[in-house]
Amino acid sequence: MPHVTMFSSAIRTVEYDEARQHLVITLANKRTYRYLDVPPEVYQQFLAAESKGRFYNDHIRDVYIYERL
Repeated sequence: MPHVTMFSSAIRTVEYDEARQHLVITLANKRTYRYLDVPPEVYQQFLAAESKGRFYNDHIRDVYIYERL
């Protein structure tokens, strides 16, 4: 999984496994979550979003099943 550092006050890093559709997000508070069944389009929209934190809150958090790592 490629590891991408975010330039965001809310998100530190993201990793995406397209084959499994797993999105791993490490937040600024150092908590890490794996979100399941995240389509590649959502990941691409997330990377392109002007506000990563807002996109995360509106389109990922509480939308996809997750596990805390």
